[in-house]
Amino acid sequence: MKSTLVFLVFFTVQLTFANDMVWSKTGHRTTGEVAQAHLSRRAKRAIFKLLDGQDLAKVSTFGDDIKSDKNFKKYSPWHYVNFPSDKKYTEVAPSEHGDIVVGIQKCIAVLKDKKSSREDKVFYLKFLVHLMGDLHQPLHVGHAEDKGGNDIQLQWFKKGTNLHRVWDSNMIDQYGMSYTELASSLPKLNKKQKEYIQSGSLYDWVEESQDLANKVYASVKIGDNLSYRYSYVWWGTVESQLQKGGLRLAKVLNSIF
Repeated sequence: MKSTLVFLVFFTVQLTFANDMVWSKTGHRTTGEVAQAHLSRRAKRAIFKLLDGQDLAKVSTFGDDIKSDKNFKKYSPWHYVNFPSDKKYTEVAPSEHGDIVVGIQKCIAVLKDKKSSREDKVFYLKFLVHLMGDLHQPLHVGHAEDKGGNDIQLQWFKKGTNLHRVWDSNMIDQYGMSYTELASSLPKLNKKQKEYIQSGSLYDWVEESQDLANKVYASVKIGDNLSYRYSYVWWGTVESQLQKGGLRLAKVLNSIF
């Protein structure tokens, strides 16, 4: 009985930590939905064929869905990256275990390689959709010492949470919209605005997320009770990040296919 209780406590802690390291399913699916709408005809046909008719929103949670399988444990470091706030990503030595930039680059390389098997292309396509979403959740480019905000304990409407979870799911869930409703409610952008968002490189995008993460860290103090005011101030940023993730994912996929 005692050993069973210890296992259940350990399992709950592990599951809670794993669930705190992701955009919510709604967030990922919103990014996938945005990307789907901006695919070129050629990319759309190729992806439709690889995914057996599934769209990008459907497969966007794949990177989290496989976390429960220990065979995929080696991919866990791909969901985030940490580097000093006064440095650029290219100025520091990459982690020997990999990170989100390495993961995205690997996915792109496999998809571009004509010798890659169909099985590998499907796997890395699904993972790429997921990782491009994670890249735009700013705390996936947060501080290593607090696990991307997971150790910064807060309250959300007087219920316990942490900074990472506020950005992953609390604000999104508070709105109560489906991913299709959320995607359709995002700001309408003209061609130049979309091109501006899609400009730059993967390195530019990860450093942009880090800059935003630093502002997010400065927005709270440990123990703060966040509610409507915090969501009012930051909701536009959440929308922007979901939209940027989708538009940039579409750009990457269009360039691959």
